[in-house]
Amino acid sequence: MSVEAFAVITVFKVFVVILAVLTGCAYATWLERKLIGHIQHRIGPNLAGPYGLLQPIADAIKLAFKEDFVPDNVERAAFFMAPLVAFIPALLTFAVIPFGDNVTILGHEIDMVISDLNIGILYVFAVTSLGVYGIVLAGWSSGSKYSLLGGIRSSAQMISYEIAYGLSLVGVLLIAQTLSLKELVAQQESFFDWFVFRQPLGFVLFVICAIAETNRAPFDLPEAESELVAGYHTEYSSLRFAMFYIGEYANMIAVASVVTTIFLGGWQGPWLPPVVWFCLKVFFFMAFYVWVRGTLPRFRYDQLMNFGWKVLFPLALLNVILTALWYRL
Repeated sequence: MSVEAFAVITVFKVFVVILAVLTGCAYATWLERKLIGHIQHRIGPNLAGPYGLLQPIADAIKLAFKEDFVPDNVERAAFFMAPLVAFIPALLTFAVIPFGDNVTILGHEIDMVISDLNIGILYVFAVTSLGVYGIVLAGWSSGSKYSLLGGIRSSAQMISYEIAYGLSLVGVLLIAQTLSLKELVAQQESFFDWFVFRQPLGFVLFVICAIAETNRAPFDLPEAESELVAGYHTEYSSLRFAMFYIGEYANMIAVASVVTTIFLGGWQGPWLPPVVWFCLKVFFFMAFYVWVRGTLPRFRYDQLMNFGWKVLFPLALLNVILTALWYRL
C-alpha cells in the first residue's frame, strides 16, 4: 500500500470513529433517560420524534442557544481550556480499540483499528488518566468553593482507584503475555476463552474501578448535587457545559469498549458481522452503567475512600498473586 493510500485510509478511519463516538454520546443520553425512566416507572423522552429519538438533537440546539455565562473571578485561560482537556482524552482512547477483523475494500486490506500499538493497554491508561486534569482545572479556575471541592474530590478519587484499576488487568497480562489489544482479541476466539471466565475477579474489579474513574453513580462524588450544587462544572453553561457532558459519555463508551475488548472477546462472535458484535457488547455494557446508576445510592466520601483502599486494592493484589501462582509457576 502506498503512503498516500495509507494516509487517506487512516484519515477516513479517524473521521468515521469520531462521528460514531459523537453520535453514540448523543444517543447514550437518550438511552440513559429511557432506562432510568423505566426503572422509576416513568415514560422518559417521548415527544421529540418517535420514541423520543430526536431528543438529543433538541438538547443540543437548546444548549447551543443558551447564554454562555462566565463569572468575573475565573482564571480565564484555564476556565476555557478545561472542557477540551476533559473531552479530548476520551476520543484519543479509540485510536487503539479494534472494532473488527481486517476487511478488503477496492483491493486494499484495511485494519479495523486506527493504530495497532504493541503497548495498547499502556496507551489506554496513559490517555484516560489525563481526563482528570480537565476536571481539576475546571474546579480550580471557576473561583467557586463548590467547584474547587469537586475538582479535589475527583483527583483524590482517581488516585485511589487508578491503582486497583491497573492491577485488575495484570492477571490478564500474565495470561496473555501481550499489551496489544488486537492480540488480546485474537486470544479470545472461542466463547470460553474470554478473559471474563479466566479472570472473573479481575473483571469485577476492573468494572467497579472503571465506574469510579468515570465519576458515575454511585461514585459521582465530584458532582454530588446534594453537597456541591454540581461540583466542578457548577459555573459552566451553554456549549462548555455540553462539552463536559459529552466527555462523560465519551469516557463511558471508551470504558465499555475497553471492557469489551479485554474481557468480552472484542468483536468475536458467530453469524453477525464483527462490528455488529462489538457494538452490541458495548451497548449492553452501557445499559449496565445506567442500571447501576438507577439501582445503587451514592457513597459517602469516607466510604468511597475506604472501599478503594481497603477492599479493591487488597483484592487486586490477591488476584495478581493467585494468577501468577496458577499460570506462571
